[in-house]
Amino acid sequence: MTATSAFFERLTVAGQDPRFSKVCGSVRFDIGDGGHLEQWLLVIDHGRMRVTRSGGPATTVIQVSARVADAMARGEVNGLAAITRGDILVDGDLGLALRLGRLFPREAGPLQRDDPDSGR
Repeated sequence: MTATSAFFERLTVAGQDPRFSKVCGSVRFDIGDGGHLEQWLLVIDHGRMRVTRSGGPATTVIQVSARVADAMARGEVNGLAAITRGDILVDGDLGLALRLGRLFPREAGPLQRDDPDSGR
């Protein structure tokens, strides 16, 4: 199981996140790895989260490589920084995409722990 798959599995098991109680929307993650495309659809309805492996329509689509998606799922990459670098492309509601950063772990790597300016 990849870190990305484990991340979506945790969301499925949790089913609810009070930090998203005022959020309604859907986000499709298009995760590319060479010629392979993996798609996950996250539907948020006032904090209730439903995850499926689907390429269905969504209000927001996030395109990311499998490498970056796994790094985010492990807490090694900040989503906003990845968007700024062009490692993540967002089509649709950028505010919703940025808010999803709350779902990802925030584990400081060795360089980040030693850097007081890292913001973590």
